[in-house]
Amino acid sequence: MKNKVKLKKYIVLIVIVYIALLFMFLALNIYELDVYNKNYNIKILEIVNKVKEDYPDVSENEIIGILNSKNSNEQIFKKYGIDILKDNVLLENEKIQYVFILLNIGVLVIAVAITIIIFTIYEKRKDKELKEITKYIEEINRKNYSLKIDGISEDELSILKNEIYKTTIMLKESAENSKKDKIELKKSLEDISHQIKTPLTSILIILDNLIDNPNMDESTRYEFIRDVKREVVNINFLIQAILKLSSLESNTVSYIKEKNNINTILESAIKNVSTLCDLKNVEIELKDKPDIELVCDSKWQIEALTNILKNCIEHSKSGGKVIISCENNNAYIQLVIKDFGDGISKKDLPHIFERFYKGENSTPDSIGIGLALSKAIIEQDNGKIDVKSDKDGTQFIIKYFRI
Repeated sequence: MKNKVKLKKYIVLIVIVYIALLFMFLALNIYELDVYNKNYNIKILEIVNKVKEDYPDVSENEIIGILNSKNSNEQIFKKYGIDILKDNVLLENEKIQYVFILLNIGVLVIAVAITIIIFTIYEKRKDKELKEITKYIEEINRKNYSLKIDGISEDELSILKNEIYKTTIMLKESAENSKKDKIELKKSLEDISHQIKTPLTSILIILDNLIDNPNMDESTRYEFIRDVKREVVNINFLIQAILKLSSLESNTVSYIKEKNNINTILESAIKNVSTLCDLKNVEIELKDKPDIELVCDSKWQIEALTNILKNCIEHSKSGGKVIISCENNNAYIQLVIKDFGDGISKKDLPHIFERFYKGENSTPDSIGIGLALSKAIIEQDNGKIDVKSDKDGTQFIIKYFRI
């Protein structure tokens, strides 16, 4: 807006100047005509008085008739070298005519000079802005994205300025995201390295025992091999979970968002933990099977809810129950998943969604990544997850906000 206002000011200024000059030309022409009329009238009056004095028999009507007559005898003036079609009969008017011609030319020169000055000032300011834009581009090429283009306008430079500003912001975000992705990748690799160190060590020890004891009895060998398989499965699960979480956090997952029935998602998640329910003798109760549509990626949401249900089942007592309830309103869809276990300690509660965090009541096989993954997935679908816990159990409250 700033540059557009400036341009408008220049245009208005030029228009005002030309209007003023127009009035000046008009005033000069009117004044010139008045001077001519005055001079002619004075001379005519002197001639009339002379005629009246020398020829008293000539009436005033005859004199007025002669003055207003269209008949003229050009030969009288030609004797004195005066062409009435080209020259002024009155020498004084001829001099005045030259003066007014010079005045008109002077006014025209002033008008042109003012116009040139105004446009020169405008062009200089525009050139200055173009140099600034060029400087901004040079800084961007040097990967300096901490720039801000002031005075975003709507004149002929506005599109260029706006696009450069957008490009600067986009490149800055891209650079920051690239840096963030590298940090996340480094962190993920460190996490994987740390978490697989123990099972790998265990596998190496078992393999050394198998190699060093070729005559080991079959039952012991079978137990060792089964332990190796279990550790390999755990490592594979761990790596897959970390890679999924890293992909979600770095926004590199191709999310397919479409309308899904939330009851279908919940039933799929319950089916995924059915074996664990049988082992732990825990029942899952789905209240009032909700017929509600949720815009999300069903595959990822099933995984998120599966991890939460798995956590609730692992912390439930044998013969216990996990209850799922749903609430629907104009603002959000809410799921509440509640177990009746020993609860989460106040010390652990703020950290349960952190990757690899294990609370004091965690199971031995827990690696502390399931809830972190669930949180990342739910947030991808415009959701939020909270947890409340006391000695009577834990409840996870999930809200999917309507867009």
